[in-house]
Amino acid sequence: MGYHQTVKKDSLRIQPYKKNARYWQYKGEPVLLLGASDEDNLFNHPDIWPYGLESHLDLMAYNGGNYVRNTMSSRDHGNVWPFGKTQDGIYDLTTWNGEYWNRFKDFLTMTYERDIIVQIELWDRFDFARDPWNQNPFNPKNNVNYTSEESGLPEVIQTHPGQKENPFFRSPPEFEDNPLLLKFQEALVDQILSISLEYPHILYCISNETNESPKWSDFWAYYILKSAKEKNVLIHVTEMWDAWDLSDPMHKATFEKPNLYTYVDISQNNHQQEQAHWDNAQEVRTEIQENGRRPINSVKIYGGLNHGGGFEEGTHKLWRNIFGGFASSRFHRTSNPFNPSGIGLSPLAQTHIKSMRMLTDRMNVFLSKPANHLLGYRHDDEAYAMADVEHQYAVYFPNGGSVTIDVSDASGALSLQWLNIQNNEWENEIPVKGRSTVQLTAPGNGPWAVLLSNVKYF
Repeated sequence: MGYHQTVKKDSLRIQPYKKNARYWQYKGEPVLLLGASDEDNLFNHPDIWPYGLESHLDLMAYNGGNYVRNTMSSRDHGNVWPFGKTQDGIYDLTTWNGEYWNRFKDFLTMTYERDIIVQIELWDRFDFARDPWNQNPFNPKNNVNYTSEESGLPEVIQTHPGQKENPFFRSPPEFEDNPLLLKFQEALVDQILSISLEYPHILYCISNETNESPKWSDFWAYYILKSAKEKNVLIHVTEMWDAWDLSDPMHKATFEKPNLYTYVDISQNNHQQEQAHWDNAQEVRTEIQENGRRPINSVKIYGGLNHGGGFEEGTHKLWRNIFGGFASSRFHRTSNPFNPSGIGLSPLAQTHIKSMRMLTDRMNVFLSKPANHLLGYRHDDEAYAMADVEHQYAVYFPNGGSVTIDVSDASGALSLQWLNIQNNEWENEIPVKGRSTVQLTAPGNGPWAVLLSNVKYF
């Protein structure tokens, strides 16, 4: 069954953690979001290889995952579009395709039952250019509701959506003011919300990698917040900008509007690699602190054959993100087998999610902070630290290495334990007594984590 009777009890919904708004809480408890999936629009893949959607979600949850991305996209093989058709086989934007909406409801119910948080993206620009646009019901040639002349929408778009050839994303009154198109867009968003607002485990993102004006994003952010408020429902909204460089001015639109965008997604930083990947994110973390403390999400970690630095670098990004104070991190899809953008829910992803959960289950990440300043004799990209300096210190080594760590603020004797990430195994615990600085040398090459602790939180 879906979530209906207690939906308006805000304390149960996903929201910033009351004791540290850099993180999320769900059902009243703090929660760290980790995830992976082989598709981004999971609801539209009920038969996802090899055993179907429920099995896919179960496999992720078994390995410690609790977070997925869901674009409201229909461009992949086997997907369906949201609108119904006339007897002539032409789309009618005033009618709905029951199969699409049943898939959406089923997906939200499956994830709710498994305590998996869903980050929905309302608009995916890749559905509105090139071949997907040829199939899209909003294309004037595919529906009975308007012509190209009436709507201002072209029938053919051969360029990458980043070229912004499609005026579909400029319909709001404050932008190019296209009321004919906007009424159908609003009806679609209303239908999404009529289903999703009934569930407590949903985060909202307006677009996928947009480079349009903030007028587009702000319009829809206000629109869905207003719709939720009218139903006495608390939701949280962000936007995902296209620029890989987080210092690009387009990111300011979310960084500087904490009352509208109540969390931040900086997935595009995952195009960066090694030390720059960490440094850029930490600069944003500081900037966001100045404009209102909010969760930082990373709903897609790039790392494929020729994308984002490769598979191994993709796994390092998960650890840098979480050690860097992110509230979430998820491995990007593997949809294209010839040039995957990420590692999806592969065995490699499962291994790293499981080990991350093994570490964070033994420490209170919600009280910890990035702590590279405590490390000594460190080379770029050699090691990364987070700490609750009175009680716990964790260090991640991407590929072996040796550093020192300052533990002089610890309130008692510490124990040290290494985590073999690739084997999902803890090494023997070692006492650390009477030292203000501890030498840490990874037991071998490859990824390792180490936890120094004087308490057991869980």
